[in-house]
Amino acid sequence: MKIASIVGARPQFIKASPVSRALKQAGHAEIIVHTGQHYDAQMSDVFFDEMGIARPDHFLAIGSGSHAEQTGRMMVAIERTLLDERPECALVYGDTNTTLAAALAACKLGVRLAHVEAGLRSFNRTMPEEHNRVLTDHCSDLLFCPTQTAVVNLANEGIRSGVHQVGDVMYDAVLHFATRAKEQSRILAALGVRPREYMLATVHRAYNTDDPAVLQRLLLALDTIGEPVIFPLHPRTRARLASHDNGKEPRNVRLVDPVGYLDMLSLEQHAKVILTDSGGVQKEAFFFEVPCVTLRPETEWIETVSSGWNVLAGSDPDAIVSAAREAARPSGTAPQVFGDGRAADRIAELLA
Repeated sequence: MKIASIVGARPQFIKASPVSRALKQAGHAEIIVHTGQHYDAQMSDVFFDEMGIARPDHFLAIGSGSHAEQTGRMMVAIERTLLDERPECALVYGDTNTTLAAALAACKLGVRLAHVEAGLRSFNRTMPEEHNRVLTDHCSDLLFCPTQTAVVNLANEGIRSGVHQVGDVMYDAVLHFATRAKEQSRILAALGVRPREYMLATVHRAYNTDDPAVLQRLLLALDTIGEPVIFPLHPRTRARLASHDNGKEPRNVRLVDPVGYLDMLSLEQHAKVILTDSGGVQKEAFFFEVPCVTLRPETEWIETVSSGWNVLAGSDPDAIVSAAREAARPSGTAPQVFGDGRAADRIAELLA
C-alpha cells in the first residue's frame, strides 16, 4: 500500500520513527511529507538524523504564521502533493496545525485518512490543539488510540467504526532509543550536571508564552524552587523571553538551546523532577518513572495523573514550587497503560 505520512513538528518526527520502520518491514510504500511547521534545524533536521528517519520526499517549507494562515497554506500545498502522489492512505499524527491541514486536505480529496494518537481530549476548547484533535478524529477512517481512555472518548462522541487501541508509538520510540541515548549522549557532562541533581523544564504552549505576565510567573516559579533547573528553550519561548525581557537573570534556571532527541531522553532519564507543558514530555517522564509537574490546569494524559506520577500545577507559582519540592516517586512501578512497545507494528498490520 502507498501511504503518505504527513509530519511537520518535533513530536511528530518522534512518533513517525517507529511507524516508518514498521511500515517498511510490512512492505508498505511510504511517502514522507514534511510541511515545515518546525523548520529550525534544532527542531527538525537533528531528529531525522538521530532517529534514522528517511529524508522527506516532499518538504513544503510552510514556516510560521497565524493559525489560519499556516493551516490554509498547508492545505493548499498538501492537496497538491496528494494529487501528485495519489496515495491510498494519508497518515497523520497528534494535534498540530499540520495534523488538521492534512486531515482536511485528505478527506476533501477522498483519500482514506488514518490518525495516530486519536481520541485524546483535554476538554479545554481554548487550546488550538484540542480543536485540531477533535476535527481530525471526525474526519478519520482509521483511528489509532494509545489508551482505553481514548477509545472511550471517541465512543462518547459517537465514533466507533475504525477505532483500534494499539498502544502509544512514543513508548515504542523510547524503548528503541533509550539505550542509545545512555551510550551516546554527552549532554549531562556538557552542562556540568549529575543525575538526580537537577530539574528539567520545557515550556512552549501559547497560553504560557504569549502573555508576558504568565511567562514571567513561570520563570519566577522555576527560579524559586531553589534547585538547578535545565530549561531547553523552544524557539517560540526564546522569542517571547527576548521581547518581554525585564532585565532580571534567573539564578537557578539555566536557559539552553533546544536539544536533540537522544540528549532530551538523557536529560529526562536522569532528572530529579520534570516540569513541562508538553504532552509528549509528560509521557516520557512517566515512561522513565520520573516525577512530573505539568504547567497546565489539565492534561489529555490523565493516566499519568491518576497513577500519581504527574501533578497538575497550572501557572500558579506557589503551586508549581510546592509541587516540585514535594514531588516523589510513587511506590511501585508505573502501570503499563500505554501498551507493550508494539504499537507501530499493529498500525502497519491494520493499514494492510
